[in-house]
Amino acid sequence: MNENEIKTIVTKQRAFFSTGATLDVGYRIKALKKLQNAIQKNEEAIGAAIQKDLGKSSFESYMCETGLCLSEISYMIRHTPSFAREKTVHTPLAQFHSRSYRKPSPYGVTLIMSPWNYPFLLTVDPLVDAIAAGNTAVVKPSAYSPHTGEIIRQLISECFEEEYVAVITGGRAENTCLLNEHFDYIFFTGSQSVGKEVMRHAANHLTPVTLELGGKSPCIVTQSANIKLVAKRIVFGKFLNCGQTCVAPDYIYCDATVKEPLLAEIKKQIRLQFGDDPLSNRNYGKIINQKHFDRILKLIDKEKTVHGGNSNSQTLQIEPTVLDSVTFEDAVMQEEIFGPVLPILTYHSINDAIQKINSMEHPLALYLFTRSQATVKKVTSQCGFGGGCINDTVIHLATSEMGFGGFGESGMGSYHGKDGFQTFSHYKSIVDKKTWIDLPMRYQPYSSFYDKLVHFFLK
Repeated sequence: MNENEIKTIVTKQRAFFSTGATLDVGYRIKALKKLQNAIQKNEEAIGAAIQKDLGKSSFESYMCETGLCLSEISYMIRHTPSFAREKTVHTPLAQFHSRSYRKPSPYGVTLIMSPWNYPFLLTVDPLVDAIAAGNTAVVKPSAYSPHTGEIIRQLISECFEEEYVAVITGGRAENTCLLNEHFDYIFFTGSQSVGKEVMRHAANHLTPVTLELGGKSPCIVTQSANIKLVAKRIVFGKFLNCGQTCVAPDYIYCDATVKEPLLAEIKKQIRLQFGDDPLSNRNYGKIINQKHFDRILKLIDKEKTVHGGNSNSQTLQIEPTVLDSVTFEDAVMQEEIFGPVLPILTYHSINDAIQKINSMEHPLALYLFTRSQATVKKVTSQCGFGGGCINDTVIHLATSEMGFGGFGESGMGSYHGKDGFQTFSHYKSIVDKKTWIDLPMRYQPYSSFYDKLVHFFLK
C-alpha cells in the first residue's frame, strides 16, 4: 500500500471519528461482539495461519493467542459500560456549589503496530481495548508473520469498514509511511530499536505512545525453592513458542548451592515435555525466519552447552538448549535471546543478585522461586521490572484483571482489561459550577475579611 492510500485511510478515519459514532457505548459493544463472532467462526483458519508462521500447535495457538483474545473481548463487553461512565470525585469546599468529575474520552485515530512472535494476540488484544475506549484504529501486523497478517486482514475487513478499523500489510516502507502520519495515539509492540524510531516519529506530532518492548528477564532461584517444580515451570515458560516470548525467562540466576540439582531437573523436564528428539516433536515450533535462526545459533557456545544445541536449518528449528558456566560478559548475555537458549548463572547472596539485576536495563518481567516471604518482599520491592510471577513464569500476562507493560528500557504504559481501556482514553477533569450562588471572595477588590475566608476554606 502506497503513501497516498495510507493517507486516505487516516483521513477517512478522522472524518468518521468526528461524526461521534464511536462515542456511543452501544456502538462499541456491537463492534466487539462482531469481532468475537468472526474469531470464533474462524478459529481453525487462525490456528492454521499461526502454524504456518511459527509452527505452533493448535492447542498452543488457542491457549496463548486466540483464547486470550476472546477472553479480553468478553471482559470488555461486560465492563465497557462502567468504564465509560463519568466518575464523580470530591469537590473542595472552596468550589461550593459544584460537581467535579472525570470523563473518559477516546483519543481518536489510533495506530497499533504489532510483532511477529504472537502475531494474533498482540494485534487483536490492543485493538479490543482501542475499540472499547471508542477509538478508530489502523492496524499494522508484522511482515514477518504474513499468514497471520492476512487472516487478520480478512477478519477485520469482514467486520468493519476501513473508516473505522483498517489493516495495513507490508513491511518497512508501509511502517515508515504510517509513522509519518499524524495519529492521536500510537501503540507499539516490538524491539527496543524500532521502539525508539516510533517514539522519535511520534514526537513530531507530540503523539502519546505506549511501548511494549522486551529485555533480559531474570529468573531468580533461591536456596529454599522447590527445585522439581522450579524446573518444570521454567522449562514451560522458557521454551513456549521456542523461546520467542517477550516475557520468557531470559536466564536463570540461581543460588550457587542449588545449581547442580536444578540443572539436572531442567534436563529431565526438557525430555519429559519435548521428548528425546524435540526437533521431531510435531508440537514443537520453529524460529520465525532465517535471520533470527542464524542470530540465535551465534549465541550458543558449544563449550558451555550442557543440553541440546542441535538445529535443523531446513525447518528453522533449534533444540531446547541449556548453557552452564555462563558469565555476564558472554555473548548470550549481551542481548535479549528471544529463542530456545537458557543460560544458567549463579549468585552467592540475594543482595548481590538484586544489585546485579538493578545494574542492568530494567527487564519486562522478573520471576522469583522461593519459599521465603521475606525474600519475596525484598526482591519485589527493590528490583525494577515490568511485572512477573512468584514461583511461576509467564502467566501474569494471561489476565484482564491486571495491567501488563514494561518499565524503563522494557517499555512504557500498560494494557489488558481496565488498564487497556485507560490507555486508549483521555480523562477530562471537569468542574460543573452552579449558577444560583456566586461567592464574592475570589473577585477583586480583596479585603482582609475575604483573605481570612480563603484561608479557612483552603486549609
